[in-house]
Amino acid sequence: MLPFWEGASLFARTVTILTMSEEATNLLKKALTLPVRERADLASSLIDSLDSTRDEDVEAAWQEEIARRIETLRSGEARPIPWEDVRKKAHAIA
Repeated sequence: MLPFWEGASLFARTVTILTMSEEATNLLKKALTLPVRERADLASSLIDSLDSTRDEDVEAAWQEEIARRIETLRSGEARPIPWEDVRKKAHAIA
């Protein structure tokens, strides 16, 4: 499978580059050479940087939900489903 940059159409690459500064274009080209996990981490950090508002109530609610889900796993009330099983079911539906 080709990396995103190589698989993107010439039009998509050209439009992206034309709408960015030279510095941003150079950063993008360099970022696209990173391993997938590092690109994902970088993308996540960039997206987070766009949202400067932070709703503390939402953050607290997510922390409570995370703790609740961990507890259901630890207690045996819920059981994890292997990704491969989920993927097979999703492909069977689609």
